[in-house]
Amino acid sequence: MVSYLLRRVIATIPVMLLVAIFIFLLLRLTPGDPATIIAGDYANDEQVAEIRENLGLDKPIISQFFVWIGNIAQGDFGESFFYKKDVSELISARLEPTLSLSILTIILTVSIAVPLGTLAAYKQGSWIDRGIMGFSVLGFSLPVFVIGYALIYLFSIQLGWLPVQGYQRMSEGLGGWLYRLILPSCALSVVFVAFIARMTRTSVLEVLGEDYVRTARAKGQTETRVLMRHALRNAAVPIVTVIGLSFAVLIGGVVVTESVFTIPGLGLLTVEAVLARDFPTIQAVILLFSLIYVLINLVIDVSYTLLDPRIRY
Repeated sequence: MVSYLLRRVIATIPVMLLVAIFIFLLLRLTPGDPATIIAGDYANDEQVAEIRENLGLDKPIISQFFVWIGNIAQGDFGESFFYKKDVSELISARLEPTLSLSILTIILTVSIAVPLGTLAAYKQGSWIDRGIMGFSVLGFSLPVFVIGYALIYLFSIQLGWLPVQGYQRMSEGLGGWLYRLILPSCALSVVFVAFIARMTRTSVLEVLGEDYVRTARAKGQTETRVLMRHALRNAAVPIVTVIGLSFAVLIGGVVVTESVFTIPGLGLLTVEAVLARDFPTIQAVILLFSLIYVLINLVIDVSYTLLDPRIRY
């Protein structure tokens, strides 16, 4: 197990290097000059050139890249062009809202999607199955921002039950923290509930046709025991894979939800940094998202070996 984990961790190094090169070149080659944005509309060419020199943007691209990579290797992500703060400080301040939203959303998603998918498989062909699959198609088709605005209109404006926007840190009170995350978590979870429920149904249906399930039923075991101990347990590998990938996509896809609900997380920070052409901040956030995605894939691979003993290291 240790050697397997070591091999996988080493394999992430070239992946992250390629991601770093791609991000750096993409930002440098797209139109727009951070120095011009910082200088403002009334700055002359000399002022813009001075800002470019201070930011190190007047150097050749290859020199900028190696300076940036060297700093990252030392744990230095640089200073934000726009906020005039260390990027590491910005990310650490914005990390809690994004992780809170993502974790609460995936908990809500799994709690709803897996039982729904299992029920749909058990009731295959019934109105329950058709209803759940209809919800899956609808939920997967609606954009997150449409769901978000619809929930805000209903529960915040019309009923006044929940706040429209904002975030409260967990240290300021667990109740207020949860209260402000209910709407964004529900809005963000719809598409993932639809996707995971559909995948769960497909996986459980495949298992329900196996001989050991029919044997368990012939022995007189209850349907609940058959579903939980035999069907769902043996269908767990693809379900866990989908849940893990959904969590990775979820962390990287909170941009829209945080913008709609004005949650000061990494998603909103990314939007602000893109608008300001804040290269150090954009590069650091995307690298962080990429690293999280790679680590989650590593966890999924390890879970394969734990859930299915036929898979060797």
